[in-house]
Amino acid sequence: MESDTITEGPLAQAKLYGILDTGYVEVENMMHVASQLLEGGAGVLQLRAKGYDAEGVLALARKHLADLPALCRKHQVPFIINDFPDVAVALGADGVHIGQDDGSLAAVRQVVGSEMLVGRSTHSVEQAQGALAEGFDYIGFGPLFPTPTKQGRPGIGLENIRVVQETVGCEIPVFCIGGVKPDNLELVLASGARRVVIVSALLLAEDVQSSTREVVSSLGESS
Repeated sequence: MESDTITEGPLAQAKLYGILDTGYVEVENMMHVASQLLEGGAGVLQLRAKGYDAEGVLALARKHLADLPALCRKHQVPFIINDFPDVAVALGADGVHIGQDDGSLAAVRQVVGSEMLVGRSTHSVEQAQGALAEGFDYIGFGPLFPTPTKQGRPGIGLENIRVVQETVGCEIPVFCIGGVKPDNLELVLASGARRVVIVSALLLAEDVQSSTREVVSSLGESS
């Protein structure tokens, strides 16, 4: 299996990218779940609130997650906002994640400055390599399998993970995403993945912290 040659930067040690998703967690319980993900060893934590506009995400975060940036700092884990660069700035987040249709890196940099992490969702080898060339700090690559969080988007499969890891993953972190679960993690890793995003399987787990720790352990063993 390919080695991961990234040794520097805030994402160097991040193997599991956790997402705090309003589609799976009641807002009143989000801080507790976030704490469990961090205690379990998630190396990145993103707030994803689909269906919310920027104002709504900001209000949600300020009301229910006011202590989350500080908690992430305590764990030395980057705190990422999905979709909204201006919200990331307002909340003092460490980064923002954008999709293929959310504009250029240059446009985002005008909002967030030069220091904030900026990630891009990619769905093909060409998009992954394009994101690297454009200068993104990391990418999500997928969805590998069909997933409820991306309804209508078919899974792209596992066959291109290895080439993306070899061409892009030696320069910036590549987090494989989309339907990844503990029961298919071994297959995903065998296909060349070094880092993954797991959403529903962790957020809906009976013991979020324990489930997260088990995934992190599996990722560590694969290194």
